[in-house]
Amino acid sequence: MNPRSVIHAENLSMRYRGNTSDSLSGVNIDIMQGEIFGIIGPNGAGKTTLISILCSVLTPTRGSFYYRLNGKILQGKQIKPILGYVPQELAFYEELTPLENFLFFGAMYNLKRPKIEENGAKLLRLLNLEHVKNKKTGSFSGGMKRRVNLAIGMLHRPSILFLDEPIVGVDVQSKRAIINLLLDENNRGVTIIYTSHHMKDAEELCSSLALLDNGRIIEQGKTKELLRRSGATSLEEFYIQKTGETTHN
Repeated sequence: MNPRSVIHAENLSMRYRGNTSDSLSGVNIDIMQGEIFGIIGPNGAGKTTLISILCSVLTPTRGSFYYRLNGKILQGKQIKPILGYVPQELAFYEELTPLENFLFFGAMYNLKRPKIEENGAKLLRLLNLEHVKNKKTGSFSGGMKRRVNLAIGMLHRPSILFLDEPIVGVDVQSKRAIINLLLDENNRGVTIIYTSHHMKDAEELCSSLALLDNGRIIEQGKTKELLRRSGATSLEEFYIQKTGETTHN
């Protein structure tokens, strides 16, 4: 256990009902305060399962984890107020406007309407969505929906933010708006855990990372140090070197 870690996990394993093998097996991980930590790996490697456990969406079959913030150990219900989670699937109501979605989801974090409107307006501005704040989100482009998804997960100003493939399938402008916001949030001290299939973006963003394959962490550490040790000139080369060129699914 590292004394600077904000998330510490030991021997996390997950076997879904009806399966004969673990989807996640023996994962040990320490995520440091204020870093952008990447979780990368092939389809089916266990990335979403891992972050779903760390966000308490799933209960692991074995193992344990805890959060530590300002020297205090947090578990269970204590985690929710400090945690933001942006799933890969769009998780909002498309018949509602961005502001109406904010009011609904903000209430789940016990935010008062003035604070919801204040935080929501700032996020819409930073994500270039001010001009559509009163339009139903069902009419939005894919990139705009991704930005709304992100804004909802950040509405309560979390200290720790989980992002599962936040820029998959988005246009260049949406990707840049999302990345700029994430870098700004990280600069103010937010710890970000980020899964992606885009190795170039992960290499640009992530100071540290864990590479999962077949439910196990096969490499973990500072991104630049992992590249140096492997002799790889890019994260994509490192990824292929460790997981092979053949698709898993």
